[in-house]
This record gives sequence, structure tokens and C-alpha cells, in this order.
Amino acid sequence: MLKNWLISIVINAIAIIAVAQIFNGFIVEGFGTALLASLMLSILNVIIKPFLVILTLPITIVTLGLFLFVINAITLMIAQALIGSSFIIESFGTAILAAVIISILNLILQQLLKDTFRKK
Repeated sequence: MLKNWLISIVINAIAIIAVAQIFNGFIVEGFGTALLASLMLSILNVIIKPFLVILTLPITIVTLGLFLFVINAITLMIAQALIGSSFIIESFGTAILAAVIISILNLILQQLLKDTFRKK
């Protein structure tokens, strides 16, 4: 269980680094900062995200779940505020786009990893 969580943290850090390469307004100083951001996001997703989902459930239902990307962007902004100057997201719009791309990259990387271990 711990091994899967650590692998997930590393995969998320890779996705964060990839997003930092795409957007000028999404700045990560290095892989260590990306790992810290990934760890912080993991903790925030356990502690804060469930409350945000419950509070915004009506709008999430109306938008057919798309509002979850806004919640992911909020958690990214909170992580950025907690980490400080080594992890910068310049605007909320950038955070939303980054949340979408990080979600897609996580999905792809998780699938590739599952397929790799399944073949062995």
C-alpha cells in the first residue's frame, strides 16, 4: 500500500514537471519541489478536498462533474501557497488548465505503469 502511494507521488511529480514545461505561469524550481508539491497535494486531497466536494456538490452535479477541475485547481493553489516561492502558479486560469493536464497525465502514466507491471 505504501509502495503504491509512493509511486503515485512520483508519477504526480512527473506530471507537475511536465506542466511546468508547458505553461510559463506554472513555475517549479526542480524535481524536489515537484515531489514536495505532489506530497502536499496528496495530503490536501485527503484532508481538504472531501469538504470542498461536499460543499460544491450541487454545482458539481449541474456541471456533470466538470467543477471537480476547479476543486483540483483550488487544491493546487493551496499547495502553492503552502510551499512558497519554489512553486508558483501565476493565475487561477493557469491552475485550472494545469489541473486538467495533470489529471490527464496522471491517468496516462498510471495506465502505462499498470500495463508495464502486468506484462512481467
